[in-house]
Amino acid sequence: MSSTKDFPQSSTGWIHDLARAEGHPDAERLLGLGSSHDPHQMVEEETVRFLSGMREKFTEYCRLFNSYSEAGARFQDVKVYAVAQTAADFMLYRSQVKFVISNTAHGVIALAFAQHARTTFGFDGANPEAAPRSQELLAQIGPFRDVKWTFQGEEVRPEQIAKFYFSEFIRATRERKASTGQNQALLDQIKALLNDKGLQI
Repeated sequence: MSSTKDFPQSSTGWIHDLARAEGHPDAERLLGLGSSHDPHQMVEEETVRFLSGMREKFTEYCRLFNSYSEAGARFQDVKVYAVAQTAADFMLYRSQVKFVISNTAHGVIALAFAQHARTTFGFDGANPEAAPRSQELLAQIGPFRDVKWTFQGEEVRPEQIAKFYFSEFIRATRERKASTGQNQALLDQIKALLNDKGLQI
């Protein structure tokens, strides 16, 4: 025999609300316990849920990625930080680069690099004016009062977003590190060449 413990609260919370209202129907009306019908409230709650789902995935990917460094690969770890004074905003941080995921307006989640870095999205440190400020996920309410998140008109899931942007963030911060190393190697070669010719810089 199944019980309420058999189902995740996030998927069955609406049944809990219905059962509570059965016992106290006047309280539902007077106290607004049936506020889940309010579209604004629905979007607000789904925004927090979606952000929390993305953060869980990003945290999982960071833990797995960082474990390879601990195993001897020796690269800089990725950190996940909450954004202060917000319900569920967070960011990734590595190599002086921040990738911020935030609820910037009602029904809008923005994903943005805080510093310019070269990626497949056209972020280019050499040409900051050409770099887009952020990309946005938009909430839409379906015909049965369900909220879905979309990117360029297509419905998306937290794991899709996390996988794609985590990969891009790692590539962006790795390329930044690699280019710095290449510049230093080139400078060392120039110094060695000038020293061979008796010149100094």
